[in-house]
Amino acid sequence: MAGPTALQDASAARAAHEGILRRQSARESAARTYARALPIVPVRARGLTIEGADGRRYLDCLSGAGTLALGHNHPVVLEAIRKVLDSGAPLHALDLATPVKDAFITELFRTLPPGLSGHARVQFCGPAGTDAVEAAFKLVRAATGRSALLAFAGAYHGMTSGALEASGHASDVRVARLPYPQDYRCPFGVGGPQGAELAARWTESVLDDPKSGVPLPAGMILEPVQGEGGVLPAPDDWMRRMRQITADRSIPLIADEVQTGVGRTGAFWAVEHSGITPDVMVLSKAIGGSLPLAVVVYRDDLDVWEPGAHAGTFRGNQLAMAAGTATMAYVRENALTERAAALGTRMLNQLRLLAEEFPVIGDVRGRGLMIGVEMVETGESGEPGESEEWGVGAGPGGGGGVGAGGVGSPRPVLPRPASPALAAAVQRECLRRGLIVELGGRHSSVVRLLPPLTITDEQAAAVLDRLADAVAAVARDHVPGSGRQQQRRRRSGG
Repeated sequence: MAGPTALQDASAARAAHEGILRRQSARESAARTYARALPIVPVRARGLTIEGADGRRYLDCLSGAGTLALGHNHPVVLEAIRKVLDSGAPLHALDLATPVKDAFITELFRTLPPGLSGHARVQFCGPAGTDAVEAAFKLVRAATGRSALLAFAGAYHGMTSGALEASGHASDVRVARLPYPQDYRCPFGVGGPQGAELAARWTESVLDDPKSGVPLPAGMILEPVQGEGGVLPAPDDWMRRMRQITADRSIPLIADEVQTGVGRTGAFWAVEHSGITPDVMVLSKAIGGSLPLAVVVYRDDLDVWEPGAHAGTFRGNQLAMAAGTATMAYVRENALTERAAALGTRMLNQLRLLAEEFPVIGDVRGRGLMIGVEMVETGESGEPGESEEWGVGAGPGGGGGVGAGGVGSPRPVLPRPASPALAAAVQRECLRRGLIVELGGRHSSVVRLLPPLTITDEQAAAVLDRLADAVAAVARDHVPGSGRQQQRRRRSGG
């Protein structure tokens, strides 16, 4: 009797795929996110590639929201996990000392910024980045005796209540939010070095004005590159100013390296671009080698905690520590930070050429392999549309910069209205072409690329080709000005 045909196999695979998605929709929370935009059912993965239950293959530039520094199931990570499993070592060890933990801390300290590695302490906490953020807040409050915190507009630090307050998603007087420098949508309307300088002066004014309403804080938390905020790299000079401002006022500086760490931006830690040494670093995602792990690293003079002041049942994840050690060592030994810097620059340059061709791209920005493409509305003729925000921006094709309405320009260019609809359309078209991308930014209008650091030149070319095809398809179907017309109808009640 003949076996099932390839057609029958494909039909069965599609049925299984659709059944799993249907059951997910019926049984899981309405809060699910990635599953809504990416209706796929991964069953196998290796490196950059994911295979779905329906047999389709995808290039994954989401990478577990930046968790997979080496991509899916890298051999060194799998070998490290197998070694622990085969050794008979305990998988759950609370905060007890183990050889696996000792190796992890040794490798971690080998990578830390020089000003921190020689006199650092490490605290393992709950397994998510938001747990590390909460631990950092508790640490600086205990060390300073103060309670207020400084954070920045557009930040994302996690989903627990304290992290949400610092991210601007809850109102609480304990957190003061400051302007974060950016070019395309500069809050001061100038962008570039001048915009960053104004943002720094604003911070100084808030701290030094006794009537600002902001008490001397327990700490300042910042992201060297805002990821969820729209892939906004902080200028190096501004980072140095924040370090000086906080140091002069004895305010601990907390660097959130949850997404930027382990080579993602072209340096092992993103603070290294500016040469600063923070007082506290919060780490997660890639340091667990694809498994849940979160760590706070801080100056030893801040270590005022009493025993048990901060704990967590699952802070001793041995498999994650082994996978993380293997990941950090592989990145360090194979110069993947330099690779991320060089390839990221090439990809950004090619995307800026794409932006010159398609006015629906307002800005291209990033650092290393942390890349953002902001989608915008266009005017009726494809020229820049109306906006109530000033910024550096550029003409059709965007890009921003000093030569495009930046510092010294008498007439800054208006950035075009953000278009979450176009960004979502690009994400859908990418998925149709077998490319997984994420969305982010203030208005969910930024298409984000977070490929693994192991991506090859050929794979990078395929990613850019598929993204370019997706943008072209969306631009072809886009009706210029439709977003503004809809906004006007909403404002008028029509």
